[in-house]
Amino acid sequence: MQTKKVGAVQFDVDWAEFMAKQDMDWVVRPLSWDAGAFIGNGTIGAMVYGEEHASQRNILRFVMGRTDIIAHTEGRTNFDPRVPIGEFHLVLEGWMYNPISLRLDIWNAELSAHITTTTGEVKLRALILSDSPLMVVELFTSTGEAGAKLEWIPYSELDSVLQNSDGINMNQYIPQIEVGRYEQDGMMIGTQSYSQKALDGCTTAWKTTRSDHNHVINLVSIVKGTDEYAKNRAVTEIVSATNQSLESLVDDHRQWWHRYYEQSFVSIPDAKLESFYWIQMYKLASAARENTPIIDNIGPWLTSTPWAGAWFNMNVQLSYSPVYTANRLNIGQSLIHALQANWNQLIANVPKPFQHNSSGLGRSSSLDMKSELDDETGNLTWVCHCIWRHYRHAMNDDLLRDLLYPLLRRSINYYLHIIEEKDGYWHLPPTISPEYGSFKKLKVQDCHYDLALLRWGCQTLISVCQRLGLDDPLEEKWRDVMKRLTSFPIDETGLLIGAKTPIAFGHRHFSHLFAIYPLHLLDIDKMAERELMKRSLKTWLSLEGDLRGFSFTGAASIAATLEQGDMALNCLQTLLQMITPNTMYKEAGPVIETPLAGAEAIHDMLLQSWGDTIRIFPAVPEEWEDAAFHDLRAEGAFLVSAVRKCGQTAFVRVKSLAGEPCKIKVNDWIEHHKTVNVLDSQKNPWKGIWSQEQTGSLELELQTGEEIVITAGDVDLSALTISPVKPNKPVRNFFGGHTPWREFSLP
Repeated sequence: MQTKKVGAVQFDVDWAEFMAKQDMDWVVRPLSWDAGAFIGNGTIGAMVYGEEHASQRNILRFVMGRTDIIAHTEGRTNFDPRVPIGEFHLVLEGWMYNPISLRLDIWNAELSAHITTTTGEVKLRALILSDSPLMVVELFTSTGEAGAKLEWIPYSELDSVLQNSDGINMNQYIPQIEVGRYEQDGMMIGTQSYSQKALDGCTTAWKTTRSDHNHVINLVSIVKGTDEYAKNRAVTEIVSATNQSLESLVDDHRQWWHRYYEQSFVSIPDAKLESFYWIQMYKLASAARENTPIIDNIGPWLTSTPWAGAWFNMNVQLSYSPVYTANRLNIGQSLIHALQANWNQLIANVPKPFQHNSSGLGRSSSLDMKSELDDETGNLTWVCHCIWRHYRHAMNDDLLRDLLYPLLRRSINYYLHIIEEKDGYWHLPPTISPEYGSFKKLKVQDCHYDLALLRWGCQTLISVCQRLGLDDPLEEKWRDVMKRLTSFPIDETGLLIGAKTPIAFGHRHFSHLFAIYPLHLLDIDKMAERELMKRSLKTWLSLEGDLRGFSFTGAASIAATLEQGDMALNCLQTLLQMITPNTMYKEAGPVIETPLAGAEAIHDMLLQSWGDTIRIFPAVPEEWEDAAFHDLRAEGAFLVSAVRKCGQTAFVRVKSLAGEPCKIKVNDWIEHHKTVNVLDSQKNPWKGIWSQEQTGSLELELQTGEEIVITAGDVDLSALTISPVKPNKPVRNFFGGHTPWREFSLP
C-alpha cells in the first residue's frame, strides 16, 4: 500500500494496483466502435479496432479524430459539422486471429497488445501524449512480422467496407476532400482540405524510426489547418518529440495522468460499477482538457453519426456533470472558455429586438455555438447551471462576476421578454420540453422545463447580487417573478410536462422533472413535496415506451435525491445493460454523455451538496455495507472524505478551501442518535465553533485551509484510514471486450 497521511486520516491506496482492476481488457479482436479501445488527450483521439471482412483481416485500425476539425458549409441551414479525418492502419504480414491480448491501462493511459497472426507475432504499445497532439505507436515484431507497418489512409480513400463498418448514416455531411501528400525532413505529411480556407481541413504528419530489425517507433501528429503554418507545426511536434527519448515522453505523459487521478478517490463494493466509474474518469480527461474545445456529442472519437456536433438540450450538460463533485474542475474550464469565446454569438442567437440585453442557445451547434433560439428556450440557462455548479465548488468570485452573473442575467432577460401576465400571475407562452414529442414539435404552455429554469435563474441572480454587493435595477423584477410565477403544473400523477399536459406517452428526458433534479427546487424535508417527487418519478418510469440510457442516469440521480439508494442502484444496473462493451453509448449513433452522467449518479449516491447542506452517503444501497471516497468536492469549496463500514458511516473528513459556512448531514448518525466528536488534524478535540441542530445536522465555522475529522460514537482513532473496499463479487476487468462470463467469476 502507498500510505499518505492526510491530516488526521491515513490514505492507503496503491494506485497502480487499484487501477489495474479497472483496466479494459480484450481477449478477442474488437471489431467495431462499440467495443474498440479508445485513447485521447482532449483534442485528438483514436478508437482502435479491427475488421472481420476478409479483405481487411490483416489490419488493426486506429480511427483518428480531432475535436476542432469541422467543415464550413456555405448555404446550409444547420451548423458546420465535425468531419471524419481518416485512419492509421497497422498493416500486418499475416491475418490476425483469436485469441488476442489487448489491454487499456487506465492508470497510465496507454494501450498494449499482443497480436498473433498467421505469420508471426506483434507486440504493440500506443498512447496519445497528454500535452501535445501526438500519438506514439511502438511495435516489437517477430521475424515473420518484420514487415508490419503503420500506414495513413485519409477518410476519402478508405475502403467502403471500412467507411461503412459502423453503419451508413445518410444524415452525416461529408465534404468533398482534396488530399495532398508531401515529404519533409524525413517524415511524411498528408493534408485534407475541404475548401480554399486555410483552417478548413487538417494536416497529419508521421515518422517511422526503426531502432533495429524488430523494434519500430511511429510518431503521428494531427493539427488543424492545411497551410504552411499547419504543416510546419505538425512537423515541429514530431521533431520536438524525436529530440527526446521515448522514455522521457512516456514519463511526462504518465505523471500528468497520475496527478489527474489523484485529485479524488472513490471505491464501492460493486466491482463492475466501480470499474465503470473509473473508466468514465479516464474518458473525461481523454475527451477534454482545460484549453480544449467543449465535449460535444462524441468527443474525439468521431464515427458514423447523425450528431456530429454539440447538443445543448442535454448532451453537453450531462457530459460535464461529473467534473464538479469529482474535483476535476480543470476539465470544466473548457466549457467556461467556450462561453467566453462565443459571447457575441450567444447574443446573436436571440431575435434582434432582444439582443440589447438577452442571450440564448438553441438545440445544437458547432464549436462556435451558433444556434438560433427557437421554442426550446431554456438551454443556455441550463448551461449556466453548470457554471453555477463550477462556481459553487470553487467559490471563485471572479468567475461569478465576470461570466456567470452577466450571462445568466442575459439568459433570464429573454424569459422576461416573453412571459405574460394573466390573472395576477406570470405565465410562459408555449415552448418545448426537450425530447417530449420531438417529431411532433409539441409545444406546451407553462412548460415545466422553462418554469423551473426561470425560477432557478431569478433565485440565483438575487443570491449573486447579495454575494457581490450589487444593486441591480432588475432585482425587483426577479423578486416579482419569484413571487407571482405560476406554480409547477401537477395532478395526481405528479409533475406535468406543462399546463394541462400530463405525460401521454414515453418521455426519455427528465426535462419535466427539473424542479427535482438537477435544480433541487423542491424540498425533500417537506412530506408533501417528497411525495410529489416520488409520484412523479414513478409515473415517468412507468411509461416505458421511450426510456433510454440517459433516462436511467437521470432517474438514478432523482432517486438519490430522494435518498432511495436501492432504486438508484437498480437504475444504474439497468444503464449497464444499455452501454456498449467499452462503456460508450449508442442510439441512432454514438453519444458519450450518458455513461458520464452515470458517474455523476454514483456521486449523488455518495455525496450531495446542493442547497446549504453537505450530505454524506445520502443514498447508499443496502448491499453497499462498505464504501469510501476521498477529496470529492462539495459546494462551498470543501474537500470531503468519508468511510462507511458495516453499514454505518465511520468518519468524515472535511477541508475548507474558501472559509464558507459548513453544514453536514449524516443520516445514519441521526437515525441512531449517535454522539458526534469533532477532531482537528492532530486528532485532538477541535477548538472551533460548531453546533448540532435538532435535526441532527452539524454546523461548523471552518477557516480557509482548515480541516477536521468528524466521528460518531466510540471510534478507534488509530483506524481512521481510507482504502479500497472489498468487492461483493470478484469481478475484474469486465469492460472492453464482450466478456459477460467475468461477471460470474468464470473461469
